[in-house]
Amino acid sequence: MQYQREANLEKEKYFEECIVNYGKSLYLYIFSLVKHKELAEDLYQEVLLSAFSALPGFEEKAKLRSWLYTIAMNKCRDYWRKEKLQKQFWEEKVFLFTENSTISCPPEEAVLEVCSKIEMEATLQSLPKKYREPLWLFYFKQQSLKEISDLTSTPISTVKTRMKRAKNYLRPKIEYLVANQ
Repeated sequence: MQYQREANLEKEKYFEECIVNYGKSLYLYIFSLVKHKELAEDLYQEVLLSAFSALPGFEEKAKLRSWLYTIAMNKCRDYWRKEKLQKQFWEEKVFLFTENSTISCPPEEAVLEVCSKIEMEATLQSLPKKYREPLWLFYFKQQSLKEISDLTSTPISTVKTRMKRAKNYLRPKIEYLVANQ
Protein backbone atom coordinates (compact mmCIF):
# COMPACT_ATOMS: atom_id res chain seq x y z
CA MET A 1 0.00 0.00 0.00
CA GLN A 2 2.83 2.37 0.94
CA TYR A 3 4.62 1.50 -2.31
CA GLN A 4 1.54 2.36 -4.35
CA ARG A 5 1.11 5.71 -2.56
CA GLU A 6 4.76 6.57 -3.24
CA ALA A 7 4.37 5.56 -6.88
CA ASN A 8 1.32 7.81 -7.19
CA LEU A 9 3.17 10.73 -5.60
CA GLU A 10 6.03 10.16 -8.02
CA LYS A 11 3.58 10.15 -10.95
CA GLU A 12 1.98 13.36 -9.67
CA LYS A 13 5.41 15.07 -9.47
CA TYR A 14 6.21 13.89 -12.99
CA PHE A 15 2.79 15.11 -14.15
CA GLU A 16 3.44 18.57 -12.64
CA GLU A 17 6.85 18.73 -14.36
CA CYS A 18 5.27 17.82 -17.68
CA ILE A 19 2.60 20.51 -17.26
CA VAL A 20 5.30 23.08 -16.50
CA ASN A 21 7.32 21.94 -19.53
CA TYR A 22 4.55 21.14 -22.02
CA GLY A 23 1.51 23.03 -20.70
CA LYS A 24 1.88 26.01 -23.01
CA SER A 25 2.47 23.89 -26.10
CA LEU A 26 -0.50 21.69 -25.11
CA TYR A 27 -2.71 24.78 -24.84
CA LEU A 28 -1.45 26.07 -28.21
CA TYR A 29 -2.16 22.68 -29.76
CA ILE A 30 -5.74 22.78 -28.49
CA PHE A 31 -6.09 26.39 -29.62
CA SER A 32 -4.85 25.45 -33.11
CA LEU A 33 -7.60 22.85 -33.29
CA VAL A 34 -10.56 24.90 -32.02
CA LYS A 35 -9.49 28.45 -33.01
CA HIS A 36 -11.22 30.06 -30.02
CA LYS A 37 -9.36 31.31 -26.95
CA GLU A 38 -11.98 30.72 -24.25
CA LEU A 39 -12.94 27.34 -25.65
CA ALA A 40 -9.27 26.33 -25.81
CA GLU A 41 -8.86 27.34 -22.17
CA ASP A 42 -11.89 25.30 -21.15
CA LEU A 43 -10.73 22.25 -23.09
CA TYR A 44 -7.21 22.66 -21.68
CA GLN A 45 -8.63 22.52 -18.15
CA GLU A 46 -10.72 19.46 -19.05
CA VAL A 47 -7.65 17.74 -20.48
CA LEU A 48 -5.65 18.40 -17.30
CA LEU A 49 -8.48 17.20 -15.07
CA SER A 50 -9.01 14.05 -17.14
CA ALA A 51 -5.30 13.31 -17.26
CA PHE A 52 -4.85 13.88 -13.55
CA SER A 53 -7.81 11.68 -12.62
CA ALA A 54 -6.53 8.91 -14.92
CA LEU A 55 -2.92 9.31 -13.78
CA PRO A 56 -2.90 6.38 -11.31
CA GLY A 57 -3.66 4.02 -14.19
CA PHE A 58 -0.93 5.48 -16.41
CA GLU A 59 2.01 3.10 -16.78
CA GLU A 60 4.48 4.49 -19.31
CA LYS A 61 6.19 7.63 -18.01
CA ALA A 62 8.20 8.16 -21.19
CA LYS A 63 5.05 8.74 -23.21
CA LEU A 64 3.20 11.11 -20.87
CA ARG A 65 3.49 13.99 -23.32
CA SER A 66 1.93 12.02 -26.18
CA TRP A 67 -0.70 10.72 -23.77
CA LEU A 68 -1.65 14.32 -22.89
CA TYR A 69 -1.87 15.24 -26.58
CA THR A 70 -4.09 12.22 -27.22
CA ILE A 71 -6.41 13.26 -24.41
CA ALA A 72 -6.46 16.78 -25.87
CA MET A 73 -7.41 15.48 -29.31
CA ASN A 74 -10.14 13.29 -27.83
CA LYS A 75 -11.56 16.22 -25.84
CA CYS A 76 -11.63 18.31 -29.03
CA ARG A 77 -13.36 15.50 -30.90
CA ASP A 78 -15.93 15.19 -28.11
CA TYR A 79 -16.57 18.93 -28.35
CA TRP A 80 -16.95 18.79 -32.16
CA ARG A 81 -19.30 15.81 -31.92
CA LYS A 82 -21.43 17.62 -29.37
CA GLU A 83 -21.41 20.82 -31.45
CA LYS A 84 -22.36 18.93 -34.61
CA LEU A 85 -25.34 17.33 -32.87
CA GLN A 86 -26.52 20.71 -31.63
CA LYS A 87 -26.30 22.18 -35.14
CA GLN A 88 -28.01 19.22 -36.75
CA PHE A 89 -30.98 19.29 -34.44
CA TRP A 90 -33.69 21.55 -35.75
CA GLU A 91 -37.25 22.04 -34.82
CA GLU A 92 -39.87 23.56 -37.03
CA LYS A 93 -42.02 26.30 -35.61
CA VAL A 94 -45.67 26.83 -36.42
CA PHE A 95 -46.52 30.43 -37.08
CA LEU A 96 -49.83 31.51 -35.69
CA PHE A 97 -51.43 34.19 -37.82
CA THR A 98 -54.58 36.09 -37.26
CA GLU A 99 -56.94 36.79 -40.14
CA ASN A 100 -55.66 40.36 -40.35
CA SER A 101 -52.01 39.33 -40.45
CA THR A 102 -49.93 41.12 -43.05
CA ILE A 103 -46.78 39.10 -42.40
CA SER A 104 -45.72 37.18 -45.48
CA CYS A 105 -45.27 33.53 -44.68
CA PRO A 106 -44.11 30.38 -46.45
CA PRO A 107 -46.63 28.67 -48.72
CA GLU A 108 -47.31 25.91 -46.17
CA GLU A 109 -48.56 28.41 -43.59
CA ALA A 110 -50.38 30.46 -46.25
CA VAL A 111 -52.42 27.38 -47.17
CA LEU A 112 -53.33 26.83 -43.54
CA GLU A 113 -54.54 30.43 -43.48
CA VAL A 114 -56.27 30.49 -46.90
CA CYS A 115 -57.84 27.06 -47.13
CA SER A 116 -60.56 25.82 -44.89
CA LYS A 117 -59.88 22.80 -42.71
CA ILE A 118 -61.78 20.57 -45.13
CA GLU A 119 -59.73 21.68 -48.16
CA MET A 120 -56.52 21.13 -46.25
CA GLU A 121 -57.60 17.68 -45.13
CA ALA A 122 -58.39 16.81 -48.75
CA THR A 123 -54.95 18.03 -49.82
CA LEU A 124 -53.28 16.00 -47.09
CA GLN A 125 -55.33 12.94 -48.00
CA SER A 126 -53.55 12.89 -51.36
CA LEU A 127 -50.34 11.96 -49.53
CA PRO A 128 -49.39 8.43 -48.52
CA LYS A 129 -50.05 7.80 -44.81
CA LYS A 130 -46.37 7.76 -43.84
CA TYR A 131 -46.06 11.38 -45.11
CA ARG A 132 -49.53 12.58 -44.13
CA GLU A 133 -49.36 11.47 -40.50
CA PRO A 134 -46.34 13.57 -39.36
CA LEU A 135 -47.72 16.73 -41.02
CA TRP A 136 -51.13 16.19 -39.47
CA LEU A 137 -49.71 15.64 -36.00
CA PHE A 138 -47.32 18.58 -36.26
CA TYR A 139 -49.58 21.25 -37.76
CA PHE A 140 -53.04 20.22 -36.57
CA LYS A 141 -52.32 18.48 -33.28
CA GLN A 142 -49.35 20.71 -32.33
CA GLN A 143 -47.18 17.70 -31.49
CA SER A 144 -43.40 18.18 -31.27
CA LEU A 145 -41.08 16.16 -33.48
CA LYS A 146 -40.09 14.07 -30.44
CA GLU A 147 -43.74 13.36 -29.63
CA ILE A 148 -44.45 12.39 -33.24
CA SER A 149 -41.43 10.09 -33.16
CA ASP A 150 -42.70 8.42 -30.00
CA LEU A 151 -46.29 8.13 -31.25
CA THR A 152 -45.31 6.58 -34.58
CA SER A 153 -42.41 4.50 -33.22
CA THR A 154 -40.22 6.09 -35.88
CA PRO A 155 -36.77 7.62 -35.40
CA ILE A 156 -36.88 11.42 -35.21
CA SER A 157 -34.63 11.74 -38.28
CA THR A 158 -37.14 9.69 -40.28
CA VAL A 159 -39.98 11.93 -39.09
CA LYS A 160 -38.04 14.99 -40.26
CA THR A 161 -37.31 13.40 -43.64
CA ARG A 162 -40.93 12.41 -44.16
CA MET A 163 -42.14 15.88 -43.28
CA LYS A 164 -39.69 17.44 -45.73
CA ARG A 165 -40.69 15.06 -48.51
CA ALA A 166 -44.37 15.68 -47.83
CA LYS A 167 -43.85 19.43 -48.00
CA ASN A 168 -41.90 19.11 -51.23
CA TYR A 169 -44.73 17.03 -52.68
CA LEU A 170 -47.37 19.53 -51.52
CA ARG A 171 -45.44 22.67 -52.49
CA PRO A 172 -46.68 22.81 -56.14
CA LYS A 173 -50.27 22.28 -54.99
CA ILE A 174 -49.91 24.87 -52.26
CA GLU A 175 -48.40 27.44 -54.62
CA TYR A 176 -51.30 26.86 -57.01
CA LEU A 177 -53.84 27.34 -54.23
CA VAL A 178 -52.14 30.49 -52.99
CA ALA A 179 -51.86 31.91 -56.52
CA ASN A 180 -55.61 31.39 -57.01
CA GLN A 181 -56.44 33.21 -53.83
